[in-house]
Amino acid sequence: MQQVTIRAIEPQNGSMHAMAAGFIGLIVVGALYVGQDIFVPLALAILLSFVLAPLAELLQRLYFPRTLAVISVVVIAFAVLLALGTLMGRQLTQLAGDLPRYETTIRQKIHVIKGASSGDSTFERAADVLRQLGAELDKPAGPQGAPAAGAAPQASPIPVIVRAPDAGPLATIASLITPLLHPLAITGLIIIFVIFILMQREDIRNRLIRLAGTRDIQRTTAALDDAGARLSRFFLMQLSINCGFGIAIGLGLWAIGVPSPLLWGIFAAVLRFLPYIGSAIAAVFPLALAAAVDPGWTMLIWTGLLFITVEPLVGHIIEPIFQGHSTGMSPVAVVLAASFWTVLWGPIGLVLATPLTACLVVLGRHVEGLAFINILFGDEPALEPWELFYQRMLAGDASEAVEQAEEVLEERRLLTYYQSIALEGLKLAQVDLSAGKLTGERIATIKDGVEELVEDLAEFDDSVPEQGDDKLKPEAAAAVAATPLSVADDALAMVDKAALTGAWGGERPILCIAGRSPLDEAAAAILADLLSKHGLGARAEGVDILTTSNIARFDFDQTALIVLSCLDTDSRSHMRNVCRRLRRRTPGTPLIVAAWGVAPDAAEAIKRECRADAVVSDLRGALAASTEHAMAPAEEAKEKAPAM
Repeated sequence: MQQVTIRAIEPQNGSMHAMAAGFIGLIVVGALYVGQDIFVPLALAILLSFVLAPLAELLQRLYFPRTLAVISVVVIAFAVLLALGTLMGRQLTQLAGDLPRYETTIRQKIHVIKGASSGDSTFERAADVLRQLGAELDKPAGPQGAPAAGAAPQASPIPVIVRAPDAGPLATIASLITPLLHPLAITGLIIIFVIFILMQREDIRNRLIRLAGTRDIQRTTAALDDAGARLSRFFLMQLSINCGFGIAIGLGLWAIGVPSPLLWGIFAAVLRFLPYIGSAIAAVFPLALAAAVDPGWTMLIWTGLLFITVEPLVGHIIEPIFQGHSTGMSPVAVVLAASFWTVLWGPIGLVLATPLTACLVVLGRHVEGLAFINILFGDEPALEPWELFYQRMLAGDASEAVEQAEEVLEERRLLTYYQSIALEGLKLAQVDLSAGKLTGERIATIKDGVEELVEDLAEFDDSVPEQGDDKLKPEAAAAVAATPLSVADDALAMVDKAALTGAWGGERPILCIAGRSPLDEAAAAILADLLSKHGLGARAEGVDILTTSNIARFDFDQTALIVLSCLDTDSRSHMRNVCRRLRRRTPGTPLIVAAWGVAPDAAEAIKRECRADAVVSDLRGALAASTEHAMAPAEEAKEKAPAM
């Protein structure tokens, strides 16, 4: 009864946790919206602190006191920002004064566009009819609305004008200062926040460690230090790249002749903090201005070519060289972040969207409690390479797995891919099979997918590939990063088939047999492919040949070695019975049990119980043991040969 009660309460607890998390999320969003006058300066200060922290540390290494170093860096930074703001203000004032001069050009181009699209079309006739109907409806009332005969004419109302008294000098000064109070207050808050964040970096770090928990201080400290260093490098490099982009755009617009090139250069540098769409937004205003200034279309075309050329050059060549992934966020995450922060904080939220979300993504990679942010918004694959392999095989999409494998094999050898990705994926399938989660149809789909993969990779040998410079897709890059270099660089010797004697000289002397299920047969097919590419002919057979009737009829005459493939390493009795059956049928043939992933101590126990010649746990061990057995007759023949 108690167990039933607990099971009934668990879903309620889960629902309560979900509701509590949602409620807390709503409170946080509401607080961010209501308190944006505080949180916006704080967010700007945090981002500026990441940029200024390396500079402050540099001054401290030059024997500046911390207080002096921090204040100097902050004063220089805000002086630069003030100078840029002043320049932008002057450019905007000049542009506003010049706009009336461009009215004639704009009218001419509108007439040209309308003339190009004019014609006696159905839409224009319908528009004329609608305009005439509108004019009829707007006409004043006719005779029905005339006053009756003999009625006195209505007197027209006398207009009344209310004039405010002349403002005194204090009121005039107040009207000038009031619009400046809010920006000045925001700027003052940002300066204060930046100074205190830079001054109290260690104290803030210690408090974050306390919040994260003190059970593993070393790991938490390393995570925070790494996150801070990564974010500082990211924002400093991103600022440098965006400034270079803005300078290139400004110089290009100046050369083309677009008015206020400095303004649009600064505008482009700021908006480029919003990836994918920031450059497009920054191009709208210069394009519109180029169309208004030039009576022709030359300036507009050159301006468009400038943005089309500079953005791909910076985004696809310069940025990957100096920074790699620009944000660590997926394109969908960038759009969602921009929408969320814009709704929350307006235009300033649009500029801060990517930096703020990038901070959360980096923290999500290091702080366990925020890992869901990295999963939702990060650009890293959501599944591990072996999980993705299993999922593709489960879905019957072997072609995608083959595509990923071909990319991985540009950087890693075939043995590494099979061992670290394919075989690990089959182990996941075995876990689900042992738990009763896989049907027979699904198991057959996985086996067929692995066999298709092995067949499609027939052109690849097991040599160590040259390290290529090709840019891999995220899934393939994650698979390469997950494979150990020690295995990738350790090439096993290839067997000279001409040196083999006896049954080893046959076409396929090694028989790889599935121990229990089609998943074992899939692993056996992988091993057989590796053995064949190392000069040892091999074939894979299913579990059906191990039945009493089939094993008696099976031809073992050309078999020099038997390898039993077993993913289920817990079924010792089954492995023991199968090995006993094989021993009775082929008493003189060496037998290797490939218990994939078994621990060393368990491997020794399996070897004793099954009376096997060897027990291996991975593909490399199976290759080494098979090669040793293949070369043993040749070595014995050399030892018995008389000395010359």
